[in-house]
Amino acid sequence: MGLLCSGLLRAQETGLEIRDASTQLTEGVWYLSARIDYRLNRDTLEALQNGIALTFELQVELTRQRNWLPDEDVAELRQDYELSWQPLSRGYLVRNKNSGAQRAHTTLFAALNDLGRISDLPLIDATLVKEGENYEVSLRALLDQQQLPGPLRMLAFWDDNYALESDWYRWDLRTGEKR
Repeated sequence: MGLLCSGLLRAQETGLEIRDASTQLTEGVWYLSARIDYRLNRDTLEALQNGIALTFELQVELTRQRNWLPDEDVAELRQDYELSWQPLSRGYLVRNKNSGAQRAHTTLFAALNDLGRISDLPLIDATLVKEGENYEVSLRALLDQQQLPGPLRMLAFWDDNYALESDWYRWDLRTGEKR
């Protein structure tokens, strides 16, 4: 029983979890902010320490809620972040693959903390959001296995340890109310 409980605790300690997310309207643009916990397991940590960069993808979807018809997809956003170990500087690098911006960190904890803080990410122009309509924002984070090197990509296909993915986090665009 003790082994079972310790295994469950270890399983809960790894993975991706969206702690909080919100949207804010500023100067005619809706911006997204979020706090995500990235907890790597032994296999992903080992890959990172052996020089394999890990790419994490943020997927954001905006849908218009309709009563009698299926919800309407309004916008989709994909944001890629790369986490890598830099052996010469003995530190970690977090790079936004969409913009090219990057930041160096001396510890993995600091790099994962930086990776998990999303602030003021432009989501959609306010003119594309109709007044009086309800909109839902959905966000999730995942390890992009397609960005792994070929042999590791094949291993990741069969090994669940590389299937790091958060649940969808949903909230109302205007009120911020979680769904």
